[in-house]
Amino acid sequence: MTSEQPSEDELVEALESQRSKTNERQIKDEFYGIYECVTCSNVCLTIRDPPETMTCHGESMRRVTTCSIDVQTPEVESVLLEAFGLPKAGIDICTCVINQRAASASQVADLLGYDRSTVTRYLNKLVEVGMLDRHQLNREDGGVVNVYTGLPIEDVKRETIVGFYVWAGEAAKLIEAANLQKEQQLDERSNTEDEEKPMLIWERLKESMRSRFEGSE
Repeated sequence: MTSEQPSEDELVEALESQRSKTNERQIKDEFYGIYECVTCSNVCLTIRDPPETMTCHGESMRRVTTCSIDVQTPEVESVLLEAFGLPKAGIDICTCVINQRAASASQVADLLGYDRSTVTRYLNKLVEVGMLDRHQLNREDGGVVNVYTGLPIEDVKRETIVGFYVWAGEAAKLIEAANLQKEQQLDERSNTEDEEKPMLIWERLKESMRSRFEGSE
């Protein structure tokens, strides 16, 4: 006797049940706050003493308190590399200038033992991302030399946070585009009888859950 196939609703319920059993990360008491609109898909991120409430469409947004995805806490080095293109050498150079208060590319190269061209490239990058400032000083024997200094800490904090938010916004845009593409593929899949079309991730999940249903009977 052939067992009855689980319905779409049963598969969805099983997936949700399995998901609810995973270890959710608690983010209610984090340094940052994430809020979502109760009527649309808008999501906001705040830092430093998140407000009690935020609004969208004139209504209070709901604060997100848990995350079911296993998000790995990044190291500061990886954040600087991904968001600003600064590897360890760039961090070393930035720290050196801040400690010296003012330094030329040649001075930094001598202190760190790095190639001067490498130091100059990263110094210019650090100026570009708003972590250092550049000044031109006249030499006594003629010509000019670029001298680099650290910016006021409040300026650095603002520029790095805003710069990271821009990077995060670009990353969110890529994720949203991928989600929209997935929805479009699902719509196209539902309107075609082409059995040779590759199985989508959602369909593979359903097949996996169907196998578990049948195996438990």
